[in-house]
Amino acid sequence: MIKVAKFGGSSLSDASQFVKVKKIILSDTSRALIVVSAPGKSLTHDNKITDLLYLLHAHLKYGVDHEVLFEMIESRFKTIQKELGLKYDIASDFSKLKKELNKNISLDYLVSRGEYFTAILLSEYLGYQFVDASQVLKFSYNSHVDLIETEKCFKKALEENKKIVVPGFYGSYPNQSIHLLSRGGSDLTGSIAARAVGATLYENWTDVSGFLMADPKIVQYPKKIHEITYHELRELSYMGANVLHEDSIIPLQDLDIPINILNTNAPDEEGTLIKNTCDDDSQIITGIAGKKNFTVFTITKTNTAKKLKVLQDVLKLFEKYNVGIEHLPSSIDTFSVIVEAEQVEKVYFDLVGSITQVEDVTNIEVEKDMALISVVGRNMSTRPGIAGKLFGHLGANNININMIAQSSQEINIVVGVKNSDFERTIQSIYEAFVI
Repeated sequence: MIKVAKFGGSSLSDASQFVKVKKIILSDTSRALIVVSAPGKSLTHDNKITDLLYLLHAHLKYGVDHEVLFEMIESRFKTIQKELGLKYDIASDFSKLKKELNKNISLDYLVSRGEYFTAILLSEYLGYQFVDASQVLKFSYNSHVDLIETEKCFKKALEENKKIVVPGFYGSYPNQSIHLLSRGGSDLTGSIAARAVGATLYENWTDVSGFLMADPKIVQYPKKIHEITYHELRELSYMGANVLHEDSIIPLQDLDIPINILNTNAPDEEGTLIKNTCDDDSQIITGIAGKKNFTVFTITKTNTAKKLKVLQDVLKLFEKYNVGIEHLPSSIDTFSVIVEAEQVEKVYFDLVGSITQVEDVTNIEVEKDMALISVVGRNMSTRPGIAGKLFGHLGANNININMIAQSSQEINIVVGVKNSDFERTIQSIYEAFVI
């Protein structure tokens, strides 16, 4: 039995956090493959190491003095090394890195050093073997993960060393040059590693004890989600619930390798378990998530025009202006295109002008400042009257619904409301189905 455990930046922000992480890892001998992020904020005035490294690269690129930034990064790692009493000569490695700094240094290489140094420190502290991510996480030149080669490399590294620590967030191309994942990519490194070695469980250790049913900034003391399906999590993540990188689910879903979200600062607390199927039916809904600032384009066509032709012509324009589409509610002579407002800011007038030129379009109305809220729950499909209860409760609270969408699997209901009603809508839905 092999467990892959990934520890985020908050879990490794300073020496005291390393102590907690070591205790967690060594308490279970099946935790054989450890993935780490770069140190996060240790104190409120601290910065994340990754942010500092991105800033350092910008300073180098534009010829801005970078000495202070480099010293801040070096000092954080040296302090951890010293306080843990480690023998690793990190000063020599930083001296070498300093000599490599110039305006042409690779962004991916420089930023990856955060995870690289963290993994070396933790491997010595644990007595595990350090394995550079560039040696196990392999990308093809189109930046897609080479799963076959990656699986081969991870299995070989684990077989040869038994207990290993791997930096998250990066891998390498066939020529060994470093390639970064997107921000939060250490989560993805962990899930790829878990798939590669056939892990029984992927543990994702962070600073919260699992997922909550709603944003605690909006709903006071929301309940914890004990179990959630991969599909539900992707729906919630897409709408803004960001505890876990949403793509982390993809490598594990078809093999049904569960993910457990756990809290480094409260390791005895139950977290949230993510898997293909869940038995818990205690709650009608699993969670509520949403985003503000959407724009709605409502297009009206002539009575005689074919809707499919008009729809195709309009969607080609959104593609032309590189605007992603969130929802497409429609009726017999109208359809609406809902997009993130930020995506249309620079092309708004050109886009509207182009749509008005589409054959058979008779009118276009634009509504701004709309929020989308997704109510997600695998148990909704087996309970009649859920939509009616939702809409009735919002109506009773004088919240006007501008848009409604429901998936065919009935796993989620999306409602559109004014930005100004966003928080009140989430509170109202939580009151209706949870309290």
